[in-house]
Amino acid sequence: MATALELKNIHKTFEAGSVNENHVLKGIDFTVNEGDFITVIGGNGAGKSTFLNSIAGSFPVDEGQILLGGSDITKESAYKRASHISRVFQDSKLGTASRLSIEENLAIAWKRGKKRGLGRGICKKDREVYRDELKKLGLGLEDRLKMDVGLLSGGQRQALTLLMAALVTPKLLLLDEHTAALDPKTSQMVLDLTDQIIKEKKLTALMITHNMEQAIHYGNRLIMMNNGRIVVDVSGKEKENLTVPDLLNLFKKNSGSDVSEDALLLA
Repeated sequence: MATALELKNIHKTFEAGSVNENHVLKGIDFTVNEGDFITVIGGNGAGKSTFLNSIAGSFPVDEGQILLGGSDITKESAYKRASHISRVFQDSKLGTASRLSIEENLAIAWKRGKKRGLGRGICKKDREVYRDELKKLGLGLEDRLKMDVGLLSGGQRQALTLLMAALVTPKLLLLDEHTAALDPKTSQMVLDLTDQIIKEKKLTALMITHNMEQAIHYGNRLIMMNNGRIVVDVSGKEKENLTVPDLLNLFKKNSGSDVSEDALLLA
């Protein structure tokens, strides 16, 4: 199986040399195969968001190497990586333009990484693609192409953001707690759409969640972080048979401590 992403000895420290120095990532070694859907879990301060940010290029890493599809992207800017890496944030407003219509937002996503000329921004053929893709969401948005995105509900907007992220198949999809700001019912709807889109388009994805049951239920692999390191990494049959008590025991065995964050224990 081909390797989609490889991180070698990644370190990241914030405010180095000051009294507030925080060594967040501590020598991360991590390999992702093409087609992996990996859930990422861990308490506050474990390094989850910094882990995703280092992959997306939101800030430079201090040490180590990042390879995407075998190419070294360690020094590439976030802007350049965005042609190959799609991202969905917790705040749905970050993935869409409120004052543009649904079809205009999709047109931006459709042209990601492509050369842009002086032709018509949205042609009839493109509009048919957008309508067909929107139908798969089951939210009726295919009949509201001209509606401003700012008028959509949080769940509709996040579903649209997810569709935009996958419209042109990325080499990697990063989901940064993308359902955390939604109510439970809407969160479940977006999670099910996430699973559907990843499977249908055969995407390679990393999804951060605070919910242990979600982390176990979705994807083919699960990693758990603690204090800047990956302390649990399960996949295949081991993950399929995993329970929350199993995960807690693995965490304790590999980290030497109990999970202390209520949000993880109660989720």
